[in-house]
Amino acid sequence: MYDLLLKNGRLIDPSQQLDGIMDIAFSDGRVAALGTDLSDQARVTKDLDGAVIAPGLIDLHTHVYWGGTSIGVDPDLVARQSGCTTLVDAGTAGPANLAGMRKHVIEPAKVRVLVYINASFPGIFAFSKAVMVGECTDIRLLNARECVRVAREHSDIIVGIKVRVGLGASGSNGIAPLDIALEVAEELGLPVMAHLDNPPPSRKEVIERLRPGDVLTHCFRPFPNAPVRGSGRIFDEVLAARERGIIFDIGHGAGSFGFTTARSMLEQNFPPDVISSDVHSLSIDGPAYDLLVTMSKFLSLGMPLQDVIRTTTQAPAAAIRRPDLGTLAPGAAGDATILDVQNGSFEYADVLGETV
Repeated sequence: MYDLLLKNGRLIDPSQQLDGIMDIAFSDGRVAALGTDLSDQARVTKDLDGAVIAPGLIDLHTHVYWGGTSIGVDPDLVARQSGCTTLVDAGTAGPANLAGMRKHVIEPAKVRVLVYINASFPGIFAFSKAVMVGECTDIRLLNARECVRVAREHSDIIVGIKVRVGLGASGSNGIAPLDIALEVAEELGLPVMAHLDNPPPSRKEVIERLRPGDVLTHCFRPFPNAPVRGSGRIFDEVLAARERGIIFDIGHGAGSFGFTTARSMLEQNFPPDVISSDVHSLSIDGPAYDLLVTMSKFLSLGMPLQDVIRTTTQAPAAAIRRPDLGTLAPGAAGDATILDVQNGSFEYADVLGETV
């Protein structure tokens, strides 16, 4: 007997190249079976009447150290409003406070929370309308040995190293924090997620340092440090980075997604590898809101639903090296998201106020 049986849903699972009406059953926290007419022997049975059922959504870029940092938001609140079953915290905590985040946020949370540990000792410690201080503006805060030690202590939840560079995040230190983060990542055998805001450093300096499997977040940001020229043409180093295996992640946030950039990228057949929200205290009430709103923006730009689901399930699971997530294959984690895709007229805004 199954624990839960969902019948007559439109199952979209890019990891298995599935898109069709079928049933799915769950037992003991795992996917038990897929089929077109599964037995009704289940403790709970629900008829989805054609609603979309997808692998549990994964938001690759969130900030959920709620209560411990000014940037953090409540992970369970985010999960409930966005349908996410996995949230990846993108560097809110560093070596100094990861243990606190784990005890007070990750362990009590109902949603699964995984972590990119910040290369900077305190993590993102001052991110609010009142006080904004980049955690990499003081190079003394980047202690590679301490980051390695703490990451190893919490290896079961660590998926990579987060580093923020740019005028706001690293100031006069420029590219140096990225070099330190890459050294830490090499020592641990993990990927880096790199944030880039306004120069310095330049987009080219950052991209050329990244390795296959590393993540460039805020990849569709507006000028400056956009991936496209003023004419809309994609920079050569951006094209070369995709060929090398760099992962391009949206990371919408409060200042890092522009419709003009997105249109240019999509028109040149350069969709994002991963769609993520970068939900935090300054973006949860707009313009990002959450992962579902960010996904809807790409639907409004003409990206096919199957691709939008792939970039929020299979692709982020691959980026964090968790093949048990982002799939509804039998035996995988029993994570699923039921989606109601609505047709109509909706208005969405980017970080500059442009709407579609």
